[in-house]
Amino acid sequence: MASNPVFGRIEKQMEQGQYAGFGNQPQQGQAQPGYGQQQGYPQQGFPQQGYGQPMPGQQTPSPQDLEQMYGAGTAGPAQTGRMTVDDVMMKSLGLFAILVIVAAGAWVFTDASPGLAMPLLLGGIVGTLGLGLFIAFKKTISVPLIVTYAVLEGVLVGTISNVYNDMFGSGGMSGIVGQAILATLCVFVAMFTGWKTGFIKVTAKSRRIFGMMLMGYFLFAIVNFLFAMFISDEMFGFGGNGPLGIAISIFAVGLASYSLAIDFDSIDRGVQAGLPEKTSWLMAHGLIVTVVWLYLEILRLLARLQSD
Repeated sequence: MASNPVFGRIEKQMEQGQYAGFGNQPQQGQAQPGYGQQQGYPQQGFPQQGYGQPMPGQQTPSPQDLEQMYGAGTAGPAQTGRMTVDDVMMKSLGLFAILVIVAAGAWVFTDASPGLAMPLLLGGIVGTLGLGLFIAFKKTISVPLIVTYAVLEGVLVGTISNVYNDMFGSGGMSGIVGQAILATLCVFVAMFTGWKTGFIKVTAKSRRIFGMMLMGYFLFAIVNFLFAMFISDEMFGFGGNGPLGIAISIFAVGLASYSLAIDFDSIDRGVQAGLPEKTSWLMAHGLIVTVVWLYLEILRLLARLQSD
């Protein structure tokens, strides 16, 4: 199981062989079908041609043709329509740029109209949750929906960042928002380095364990949000800013951090499997979702520590 439904769906499709023609090579020791079998002819009674002998009606290539084919080289992933790491990186940067621009606009807007901060915050939470699940389980990849999600996520991030900035004091990069941004970048680099060097392992067993932990925390987060909104006066919900609340936030930051390693591993597996190029949009979307989740959990942890 992956860190979020986006990667989980892709990996399930890879295991079921739904990406036929993209990286599905014959296994070692498995006989490849002959020419007649590939074309649908019965093998029995079909004349087999010797190596290097042209088929009937096939013209022998000239030396110039052979030289031209040799000079063309082997078709790469871009020519064959397969996903590359560069595809995922560029689309991730594009979605992240949209998110940052919209977040800055939401920050300025809520500064000018503080009374609209709560409606925007609730709208961002409900919108990203609903659209995110729809994108994850949609059978086809919709780029406009993924871009729309980045916009909604920008509204959520910009609004909640401004709320926390006002509540816990501003101070530029030395304030709580700046600290959360810096911490998120540091965790991202550390997790990528740890995964790339093999220090942080991602195995089938760790994926299953992490998936169950993530599902439990997701259900807890929903209950905690409803508890904080409608029952308790404590903005953080269960645990408040005490030791229990801080422990919950540390656990959540740990989950989001390891989720990054699983995302990196899923992207790498997708590239090796030769997934279609359009899948890079879904991979980039899933990665941005994890980064934002990590940022929000770090922001909450810093707020709890500062309140305490």
